[in-house]
Amino acid sequence: MSLALDLSGRLAVVTGGTRGVGAGIARAFLQAGADVVVCARRPPDTPVEAAGRRAHFRPLDLRDPAAVRAFFVQLAAEHGPLDCLVNNAGGTPYRLLGQTDAERHARVVELNLLAPLTASLAAYEVMRDRPAGGSVIMIGSVSGTRPSPGTAAYGAAKAGLDHLARSMAVEWAPRVRVNTLVLGMVRTELTALHYGDEAGVAAVGATVPLGRLAEPAEIGDACVFLASDRAAYLTGASLLVHGGGERPAFLDAATVDQPAPPDAMKDT
Repeated sequence: MSLALDLSGRLAVVTGGTRGVGAGIARAFLQAGADVVVCARRPPDTPVEAAGRRAHFRPLDLRDPAAVRAFFVQLAAEHGPLDCLVNNAGGTPYRLLGQTDAERHARVVELNLLAPLTASLAAYEVMRDRPAGGSVIMIGSVSGTRPSPGTAAYGAAKAGLDHLARSMAVEWAPRVRVNTLVLGMVRTELTALHYGDEAGVAAVGATVPLGRLAEPAEIGDACVFLASDRAAYLTGASLLVHGGGERPAFLDAATVDQPAPPDAMKDT
């Protein structure tokens, strides 16, 4: 049986879809046949295109609730019913907790948790009465699953986003499905700022069991799957897209070979 995913005739919104992971997600939806609207405060440097088709850009400050509500009302009027919202916009500078004030950290939480909540509530209003329902996808992070020194507020927001999605999934079923992609490291145009030159990127990639960083297109493929009918029974799920996660540090710190687990030494 083919697993080809066809989203022709469907409309998807990707927040922060003008570059990096967001642009990769938008391109994946375009390749699957969907109409795509990307929104951000500033337009993309180059149009987001794939398969001979182009995403529509709409300016939007996701931290302005009134503007977000108006955006989704206008979207429905101009483009028709909304099928999928991908809450991708987010991010944070590297900043240790004690290096700035609480207000700065609160803005990180606002962008990475409150803005997706605002967008999801507005999208729900235009999805809830549709017979086909809809899909909301949160873009989470492994930073929300483990300590994140230097990005603590971001990690806390992403942990909250995962919990928020699970609660939304219960409240909004069966009409609207809500799922989270928990991302590890992804290679984008900003990768060099975080990890340095190609040698640095390769060294960081070597810490991942699959041996490399993810590509934005791979995140996009996972989003298309969650938005498709193939995922019709998936809601409240957290899909790990992190290449196997991080190798436990104690394995490399030990000075002796690791002993076999106790069960492995039992007679069978």
